Amino acid sequence: MEKMTRKSTATKAKKPSVLNEENYAIFETGGKQYQAVAGRTVAIEKLEGEIGTKVAFDSVLLRKNADGSVEVGKPFLKSGITASIVRQMREPKVIVFRFKRRKKVRVKRGHRQPKTVVRIEAI
Repeated sequence: MEKMTRKSTATKAKKPSVLNEENYAIFETGGKQYQAVAGRTVAIEKLEGEIGTKVAFDSVLLRKNADGSVEVGKPFLKSGITASIVRQMREPKVIVFRFKRRKKVRVKRGHRQPKTVVRIEAI
């Protein structure tokens, strides 16, 4: 007997990799690390400020230049990244549900994490 094989026609849209870009940097803010490419937007942990406010990130861990050279900080590079705040938002709600079986204990809570969307202007 022949085996029937099914080929998937749906293809998943791949997120463009920053590692293929000519210029990029990896910086740290809010205890997390983010990839930055000039002109792109990044959603980071909440920063205080109005829309349009300029923000500087001094904790740059790595930078790849257009000529292919890579600079690695020990722990940080001397020059920083400049960005501007595009939007203040909140992530979709995460439902936290706890229960204890046979005890009639049910606790349902929700949480929405605040985020700030910034546009990277210069690396």
